[in-house]
Amino acid sequence: MRGIPYRLLSRQEMNITSSDSVHQVLSELKPWAVVNAAGYVRVDDAEREPELCRFVNTDGAAILAEACAEHHAAFVTFSSDLVFDGNRAEPYVESCEVAPLNVYGHSKAIAEQRVLVNHPCSLVIRTSAFFGPWDEYNFLAIALRTLASGQPFIAAEDAVVSPTYVPDLVNGTLDLLIDGECGIWHLANSGAIGWAELAQTVANLAGLDTAAIEARPTKDLGWLAPRPAYSALSSERGILLPSLDDAIDRYLCQMNP
Repeated sequence: MRGIPYRLLSRQEMNITSSDSVHQVLSELKPWAVVNAAGYVRVDDAEREPELCRFVNTDGAAILAEACAEHHAAFVTFSSDLVFDGNRAEPYVESCEVAPLNVYGHSKAIAEQRVLVNHPCSLVIRTSAFFGPWDEYNFLAIALRTLASGQPFIAAEDAVVSPTYVPDLVNGTLDLLIDGECGIWHLANSGAIGWAELAQTVANLAGLDTAAIEARPTKDLGWLAPRPAYSALSSERGILLPSLDDAIDRYLCQMNP
């Protein structure tokens, strides 16, 4: 939409865990900026595969940052609300101390440090709980599809997050990148909500029966990796994204044009 020339690279075209692969591609393409959207994202599986998770999320991001610094390219990578332990009652801002509870969160917390050491003017975006119109497997898409089929939908009642609409995240990230911003930024739609309440809100707006939504405590959901009970995000640097209510309205319009 912005008319920015870009190249979307597969893992086969550039392996971020290989310095040689990264340098070869950067030498060939000579980009003005690199956006790292790669990563190990299976939070529970990371407890079983900690080395692989850290290899991709931590080493891969650090290799990219170092290479971008050498090639004089701007760099942006994504971190997570799971770098926090949830021992707060108000949204986390950029200066809050990190204290991850699980392997995935630890891989992201260490990646933040290494990226900013290797390329001090990197942009590190902490965000959470994606939903968007092009992903059939995000929480909202699964909830709507399950409820529309008449099946029960189970969601955590005691985990509070800041859901993030992917188009807003992309636009906010590009704004910061183009403006030459550096360091850690929090980008999430303004709002804090529990997973079960989120499902109920979206189901109501979509005209679906909320009676089939089963709100359960996280301890009953069989998650292997511990999660923070509260990981809502805000920013002390600037609130750049619209409200969650506004994002949900636009999401539903995209899903039902």
